[in-house]
Amino acid sequence: MSVVISDEILETSQLTPDEFCQEIALPLFQTGRLTLGYASRLADMPLNAFRQLLNQRKIALYSYNFEDFELDLKNFQELGRL
Repeated sequence: MSVVISDEILETSQLTPDEFCQEIALPLFQTGRLTLGYASRLADMPLNAFRQLLNQRKIALYSYNFEDFELDLKNFQELGRL
């Protein structure tokens, strides 16, 4: 499937086509809708360049929430490391 963005929308956004794709890819990655690989492909950027863009925008590369912490804590307790 292809998505067509009209020239009018691109001109109004004042973004190049590449910048527009990057702006779409960033929140899709940030919200977990796209993996790092797919987001970098959507942004038409090499993986390392997309990682740098995430860093510039202060978007975390990995999501680590409280549930993840609790699971890690439980696993460390079961392993006798705590």
